[in-house]
Amino acid sequence: MGSGKVVVSGFFGRNRAVFVMGLTALFIAGTACLFAGIFLGSMESYILAIPGMMILLYSAIGMRGNIFGAMGSRLGTSMHMGTFKMSFKKGSILRSNIESAIGLSFLISLAMGLIGWAVVALFGFGEIHIASFVFISTLGGVMAGCVLLGINLFIARTGFKRNWDVDNITAPLIAACGDIVTMPMLFICAWFIVHCPDQNIINILTLILILVAAIVLIIIFTRKMVLGRMDEAKRIIAQSTPILLMCLMLNIVAGMIIENSVISNEDVQSTIAIPLVLLIMMPAFLNEGNALSGMLTSRLSSMLHLGTLRIQRFPGKQALENFIVTYILAAVTYGYIGVAAFLAAIAMGGPGDISFINVMGIVLISGMLTATVLNILSYYVAMGAVKFNLDPDDHSIPVTSSSMDLIGAAVLIGVIVLFIA
Repeated sequence: MGSGKVVVSGFFGRNRAVFVMGLTALFIAGTACLFAGIFLGSMESYILAIPGMMILLYSAIGMRGNIFGAMGSRLGTSMHMGTFKMSFKKGSILRSNIESAIGLSFLISLAMGLIGWAVVALFGFGEIHIASFVFISTLGGVMAGCVLLGINLFIARTGFKRNWDVDNITAPLIAACGDIVTMPMLFICAWFIVHCPDQNIINILTLILILVAAIVLIIIFTRKMVLGRMDEAKRIIAQSTPILLMCLMLNIVAGMIIENSVISNEDVQSTIAIPLVLLIMMPAFLNEGNALSGMLTSRLSSMLHLGTLRIQRFPGKQALENFIVTYILAAVTYGYIGVAAFLAAIAMGGPGDISFINVMGIVLISGMLTATVLNILSYYVAMGAVKFNLDPDDHSIPVTSSSMDLIGAAVLIGVIVLFIA
């Protein structure tokens, strides 16, 4: 008994910062995302009016988290290694990350609009002009990116001054802010598209956005080396773009699952209670999966950079301890989401035929299944990045986050169907 208590006490003692700061950030993120879900419910008329809007929405949310979550992970690693300075000088770590985040926001938002429009047209979700879709994606994505950049800088500055381990707070807060910020920005752009009297105005504005994106990327990629080495912003964009495009496809598939399951149901009247529950709960549920995977991959990446975690075929003691931490965080935060979502449903007119027990069962079963997948995925993605001489900070969060969007959406909807079938 005594030795067991010592082991448990030692475990919680070693991971005290993760539980205190991580749970605080996760609770803030979960609460914020429930409000984002309520806001999403209020956007229903625009989601129905613009074909593929749900695909675009969840893709944009995912990509904001991928770009700025990876930025936070890089800054966290530099703090652990003692190379971080709150400096905006040319060639500094902070400025390079700012420039790369801006460049990637333009590039990926533009790609999201083009690929998303092609998917909407190909799979028959409806008809929308390509310029309109690209306009919503690019302008909404860049506006959201500017806000998230400011939030990321605030977290980095505060964490650096107070000597916090930002690996435990950046991922959940950025994921939550991505939900809260991206939805209104896309809503503003969608409102403009619906009420704009002339398509030519949209065409001109979209062309201007494309030109601005091209200028930003040209400036970054044509400047000379800094201090005789490759420009860091250029390196981040070059190495991140392929993986972000792959992740974008995963986000689009996740959005298609949600669009097809929630929006494109022919018998709307008989299923109206289920979409409302999904719209409230889905952002918070997916955000927690992103946040947990981001926290885990950030810690694993820092450990790999510092040499405290060895590359192994199977997870060792340190990795397994981090898996247990993730399970505990998942059980607590997903449980909180279940309770809060049920109360939110009551406040918005009642949960319908779904009981509290069923809500908790859906969220906890889906959450723990998701946590199992993200533990395994996070470990092997980080290991794979190092084995292929890639920076795990650049690749781990985008891959795990986008994969968890797809897996989380599929798992949650599958469990809901099992419970209410």
